[in-house]
Amino acid sequence: MKIKKKQFNQSNVIFYLGMFAVFLLSLTLRFWQLERFNTLVFDEVYYAKFANDYLTRTPFFNAHPPLSQYIIAIGIAIGTHLPFGKTAVNSMAGSLLSPWDYRWLNALTGSFIPLVVGALAYQLVPRRTFAFIAALFIACDGLFLVESRYALNNIYLVLFGILGQLFIFKSVEAEGKKRWLLLVLAGIGFGASAAIKWNGLWFLFGTYLILICAWAVRFIQGNRGNEEQSREVDSPLIPAESPVQKLTQLNFIEVGLSLAVIPILVYSICWIPHLHLNPTPNFWQMQTEILTYHERIKSGPSVHPYCSTWYSWPLMLRPIVYFYKTASNNAQPDPVLPPLPSGATETIFDVHAIGNPFLWWFSTLALILVAGVLIHRIVVWFQTRQVASVDSLEQQQPILFPPTAQMWMLLYLIVNWAANLLPWMKVSRCVFLYHYMGCSVFGALALAWWVDRWLYSPQTRLRGMGVTISFLIVGAFIFWMPIYLGLPLSQMEWKIRMWLPSWV
Repeated sequence: MKIKKKQFNQSNVIFYLGMFAVFLLSLTLRFWQLERFNTLVFDEVYYAKFANDYLTRTPFFNAHPPLSQYIIAIGIAIGTHLPFGKTAVNSMAGSLLSPWDYRWLNALTGSFIPLVVGALAYQLVPRRTFAFIAALFIACDGLFLVESRYALNNIYLVLFGILGQLFIFKSVEAEGKKRWLLLVLAGIGFGASAAIKWNGLWFLFGTYLILICAWAVRFIQGNRGNEEQSREVDSPLIPAESPVQKLTQLNFIEVGLSLAVIPILVYSICWIPHLHLNPTPNFWQMQTEILTYHERIKSGPSVHPYCSTWYSWPLMLRPIVYFYKTASNNAQPDPVLPPLPSGATETIFDVHAIGNPFLWWFSTLALILVAGVLIHRIVVWFQTRQVASVDSLEQQQPILFPPTAQMWMLLYLIVNWAANLLPWMKVSRCVFLYHYMGCSVFGALALAWWVDRWLYSPQTRLRGMGVTISFLIVGAFIFWMPIYLGLPLSQMEWKIRMWLPSWV
């Protein structure tokens, strides 16, 4: 007994050390030379400026809900009083600021996203290796790294959406005041995600869909889904119950509070500071103004050179160049750029908002496999029910779907991936690769589940596949690191990283 307890404690220590290492990696990469480009990069021309407008009380029109700009404004207010990060300053946001001032809070917030994704993975299936692999994969995603290093808003949208789902799953395993607290936190997360951008609602939409699925399965099974779960388990490493199926334990008041009332309240309250500064148009008029503004935006290269179609995102066919500049030692020093490498004739500084190619491509394959597994299970379940319906009542056995926690998790992943992607089919305006960031979390979770499963497989071939995929993802992260961080590259070094013509 003491030996087992000692092994358990050692396993816990290794797990927490691994997660701390992932966090430390994320933190270091996000803060490393955070002020290296002394300018407003990509949409910082909106978000950093709008954030400073709130601080200087300058009226303006905002085409998105205001929460992300409040957060950046808090970062600016704190950053201007910090005794470091002042190696360069500019007035592009409307005040004399260091890039550190309007970027540091995003960098800090983005550092926690891998941990939150790992916590969600562990909540779905309590396996440490699955949680660690999921956190590591997100930490090795270039798009999350790039978005975290600049005063942009997508990391907040994803973070709040994931937290909303994490808290709703934790609430079904709690009781009394703790459950109510978690339900309130879930509602705050969903409302805050929508208060970043309206597409933050996709996380709430996915939660509604998976709740409907859980109730549908329970109804089909004659309300026995939560009490008489099949003991069939695909792997001894996976428990038989899942927090996804437990969502049906929430009563009408709890669902209404966490998935409707609180999100609406949080979204509405977030507009108060903006409306205090900009009293017209009013709250309802602002919602109409935002909608009509985005409806007026067309699509195609004539609107923006990096517009991309929603169906191209899983293959990452059209990333975005956030910053691109060439420099030479023969020319005058550029105050926007860091010092050039000695002896360099022509240097390229490029920040590409591009995911980790191997992570995204393997995640897409993982999602296809997940869909295949679920379709096969549904077909088998349907066929079994048909056969059982013609047997005698004494011979019938309850055929439950999904019968294991891993099936519920896979259903959750595919439903939420679809909920974050398919609504974009109806969007006619120019859209970008970063709109896939919410989907990419569920893709990375699907891939992490397969890799974790393969690493524990008795088949050497599958174990080798899991190890190979992990090393390819880490290696790709290192290989494309220069265009995530904007490191100086020669023409040849830059070209070998542009694998597809559409990446340029």
